[in-house]
Amino acid sequence: MTEAAPVVRRPGSRWKLALRIVVSAALLAFVVSKASNVDDAIPDEHHGLTIVLLVAAILTALVGVFLSAWRWQRVLLLFDVRVRVAALFSHYVVGLLVGNVLPSTIGGDVVRIARASNTVGSSKVSFASVVLERLTGFVALPLLVFAGFAIRPSLAHHAHAWIALVVATTTLVALTLILFVAGHPRLAGRYAERESWARFIGAVHLGVERLRREPRQIVPVLGTSIIFQTSQVVMFGLIFRALDLPVPIAAVIAFAPAVLMLQVLPITFSGLGVREGALVLFLHSFDVSNAQAGAAGLLWWGCMIAVSLLGAPAFAVGNRPPSVNTAKESV
Repeated sequence: MTEAAPVVRRPGSRWKLALRIVVSAALLAFVVSKASNVDDAIPDEHHGLTIVLLVAAILTALVGVFLSAWRWQRVLLLFDVRVRVAALFSHYVVGLLVGNVLPSTIGGDVVRIARASNTVGSSKVSFASVVLERLTGFVALPLLVFAGFAIRPSLAHHAHAWIALVVATTTLVALTLILFVAGHPRLAGRYAERESWARFIGAVHLGVERLRREPRQIVPVLGTSIIFQTSQVVMFGLIFRALDLPVPIAAVIAFAPAVLMLQVLPITFSGLGVREGALVLFLHSFDVSNAQAGAAGLLWWGCMIAVSLLGAPAFAVGNRPPSVNTAKESV
């Protein structure tokens, strides 16, 4: 029997969502107010190439979502659960739809957990797989930041470059602490056999413990994560090129991951405002105007929205229980 995963709306979640929307609007208004000429965001030439590059960015986003589903599949193997990538892709785009388009009090990851629970037959395995899938992403992003600075060390002398390094270092330290707690038998491990809500913490512990016992499992999990995050950086690179921004490749590799890490801060709706503000800071020293940087952030969000719309049919149909063999199939 499938273990149910009810979606619980916490008290006060609506006003928190409203507050996030207000913060996003305020930050975007601030970015716009600092833009001396909004027309700067429109390239003067090769509009045909601009459209081609934006379409390429959307296709890259689509590939990135598929890679996310692939990464999720690798994580589920830690729990000896095999699921088709197509099923996980469907859950992922529905989660993106809720997180990027719909002003819902339920986050995209919560929707993914709820929908995947039917697929894998266990809410705690679904929860643990989504948590670990997210955490692997925060391993790859700091590594990409450091790779960008290694390729072009002079980036460290640019204004606000230190913010990217601090964000990457802080993320790695926080991730190390989280994994230590999750993998420690006397901390998260003591919840492994619990039947209350604490069983979800225990499930995360089991996944981390499996990685520790079988280090070879880290290669496909981390490898798919690096490939996925690289696709996100490529998206930024295509958008910068579409807007004809003079940003070197090394700078894209160094700063785009920092933007991706900053935009997950739970203070705005879908990262709006934080993402655009971070781009303004990082790209200013490359003679990129505030309007251009803000437009780049909004175009990135627009590409994700375009891909998210693929989840509309599945969202409308609802979360129907799959066939009995779904969780036993591989790619």
